[in-house]
Amino acid sequence: MNTRTIDQESAHWYQEPWPWILLGLPGSVVIAGIVTLVIAIKNEDGLVAEDYYKQGLAINQVIARETNAERLGLTAQMLVSGEKLRINLAGETTMPESIVIRFIHPTRAGQDREIAVSQFAPGWYQGSMPELVAGRWRLLVEDADATWRLKATWMTDQQSLAISAGRRP
Repeated sequence: MNTRTIDQESAHWYQEPWPWILLGLPGSVVIAGIVTLVIAIKNEDGLVAEDYYKQGLAINQVIARETNAERLGLTAQMLVSGEKLRINLAGETTMPESIVIRFIHPTRAGQDREIAVSQFAPGWYQGSMPELVAGRWRLLVEDADATWRLKATWMTDQQSLAISAGRRP
């Protein structure tokens, strides 16, 4: 027996709050999943190396270059002034005509920068400072022939940095 009258007609389903609440929860999860997928596709994971095995084999060559810099007694003083970068290199060796400076971001390989600077006076090198995101960077100073390497940690707000062989970043 139907006891409903015309006055007791219920509203349509889309006018009730519960269907929207029940559909909204899974719908928000789907939207969050799509946003997460877009972020994952757009941002490369710079911490994972595709050639990790080759990099592991090359570690002995890197250690040898750092040991060579220590044996030569190499030291460097980096000075940053606006868009100019100067490096004073000293040691018990003939100074090369140019050196390579690598600015390595700790977590984003896509932010890494490399510049070659030329000697303008004995032991002094000058070049243009690359655009860098503010923060902490690993700094590598190498000769063009890759026979020695100096490394340090540098903060972008520092105007100068002393680098010596054997010093760990």
